[in-house]
Amino acid sequence: MTAPAPVSTPPQVLARCRDLVRPALRAAVGRLHPWVGEMAAYSFGWCEVGGAAVDAPGGKGIRQALAVLGAEAAGAPARCGVPAAVAVELVHAFSLLHDDIMDGDPTRRSRPAVWRAYGTGPAVLAGDGLFALAVRTLADSPGAVRLLSEALADLVRGQADDLLFATRPWTGVTAREYRVMAGHKTGALLGCAVALGAGLGGAPEPMVGALDRAGRHLGVAFQLVDDVLGIWGDPAVTGKPVLGDLRERKKTYPVLAALATPAGPRLAGLLDTPGCAEEAAVLIEEAGGRAAAVAEARRHTARADALLAGLPLASADLRDLLDFLVRRDL
Repeated sequence: MTAPAPVSTPPQVLARCRDLVRPALRAAVGRLHPWVGEMAAYSFGWCEVGGAAVDAPGGKGIRQALAVLGAEAAGAPARCGVPAAVAVELVHAFSLLHDDIMDGDPTRRSRPAVWRAYGTGPAVLAGDGLFALAVRTLADSPGAVRLLSEALADLVRGQADDLLFATRPWTGVTAREYRVMAGHKTGALLGCAVALGAGLGGAPEPMVGALDRAGRHLGVAFQLVDDVLGIWGDPAVTGKPVLGDLRERKKTYPVLAALATPAGPRLAGLLDTPGCAEEAAVLIEEAGGRAAAVAEARRHTARADALLAGLPLASADLRDLLDFLVRRDL
């Protein structure tokens, strides 16, 4: 009697996809100008400033995994999703380089951000190079380039809204506006990743569209979970300082949900008072902000799961990964 095939856990799936994509991703980065390529390699955790090889944390590889799993969901070999995986990973790295500059974040994955390590101008140039390389990676597939460009337009829209939110008063942003922003800023690229992989794997257009929508719902849920972890997460796990989002005065979903309750005026006062982040976190939780964010994340997860359930070849790996990404440490 044949033994059943072992079941892969989501971390094993992420590792499998990283191992499959890494050679192509390294080869793509190797086509950049050597200095720009060094900055890109630094951002991926492959080297130190100056180019000395190192194995530093380089992210979970969520987007590249979704691209590979998208190809498998289309019934194609995993390798068919590799160009999509490389493209979305390059775009993600580009967005992080520019985000860190716009937000003034000095660190990324426990190391100096690229703009701190190399300078602002060089970091902008490296981001531009990664973006151009991503488009070049898909140049032989006009449909894929179109899908990627649409996701990039949404990403820019979401980033613009996020920056504008910072200029508004605490009560000047609604939870609904925030969900729309997250759908653009975070959801667009996740949806694009799985849809690109499926498209390159030969999936029909309705399936590509369903996977895109599922990925967008996943992106909103993922952002909401990040918001919870940005206030209450374990720094040893998240890599962020405790209460970091509150100290940086970020308008995240738990904050906005709590501000809409009777506790809102008192909370706004605490948020405007230096040294009150811990007290504000307690009040946000008491007012239901944390529970509201978790509940909203689970609603978007359920919508994504329902879309995947309607696709006969959507693998258990894809559905398990979706669930894993939005239930981490909640």
